[in-house]
Amino acid sequence: MCPAGGLPALKAAVDHGADCVYVGFRDETNARAFAGLNFDDASLSEGIAYAHRRGRKVLVALNTFPSTAGFARWTRAVDRAAALGIDAAICADAALLDYAARTHPELRLHLSVQASATNHEAIEWYRERFGVRRAVLPRVLSLAQVEHTIARTGVEIEVFGYGSLCVMVEGRCALSSYVTGESPNCQGVCSPAKAVRWEPHANGMRTRLNGFLIDAFEGDERPGYPTLCKGRFDVGGDTYYALEEPTSLNTLDMLPELMRIGVAAIKIEGRQRSPAYVAQVTRTWRAAIDACARAPAAFVADRRWHADLDALAEGQTQTLGAYSRPWR
Repeated sequence: MCPAGGLPALKAAVDHGADCVYVGFRDETNARAFAGLNFDDASLSEGIAYAHRRGRKVLVALNTFPSTAGFARWTRAVDRAAALGIDAAICADAALLDYAARTHPELRLHLSVQASATNHEAIEWYRERFGVRRAVLPRVLSLAQVEHTIARTGVEIEVFGYGSLCVMVEGRCALSSYVTGESPNCQGVCSPAKAVRWEPHANGMRTRLNGFLIDAFEGDERPGYPTLCKGRFDVGGDTYYALEEPTSLNTLDMLPELMRIGVAAIKIEGRQRSPAYVAQVTRTWRAAIDACARAPAAFVADRRWHADLDALAEGQTQTLGAYSRPWR
């Protein structure tokens, strides 16, 4: 399940082996509502046709939480997606799922990670009421908890396999709204570009978010995008990444276990990333998944795959995140 922030990225994902591509409209109905990203109806129609001709699927993320006053904007997005012939809608809001299930009963519904459904009881609640067919799990569960959930629900389970790692429970983070007044949960953007400032200084760069100093980079250190959770702060006289160090999730080495416990799909994060990123990550994961499917007992991740992903990782570091908790 590969990301696409625009038509070139969608085509790159399809051409390099994605089974499915997930996208969003150019508004706050999706949680990556950055300027210059996403699809209008014409480009999405072209993307769907391109994917379908090659036997691939396109899913639309409608995964933010509507305001009461703006609810009609979200229902129109469901109608647009259904009319364009998408293969599934990825939703988080219960009211929107209810609308989609009643108005478009033929439309396949997936539960977004933004819904923060972290156990089988929650997932079954969405299945029973809205007919949800697949759920995307938040990146806070151990592998044992993922296995426990899969064994107790009839809903397909999708997990994040690679990409930028968020330590917050998706759909519940208020850090961006605390600093900027806008959040990915409702406005579809974490650290909106209009609030970002880059300030050169004597020997490097400072980054600010709505006036708040988030980080300072020295010399040749590459400045990161200023998100509050990944800033370096002075805490008790020590300056460090107080909440989260920039790193990417990479579960290549866990593929045999993910297959064994019945994971239905591996989700690649990165709708804000370039078509070149999408092509490289998709190509690498296609090769790894195919190799593991052929011989899961003998599977060992190729060093070249790790090298390719190392070059794309946030902070040039990678982690298994919450999946690996050997003390449990």
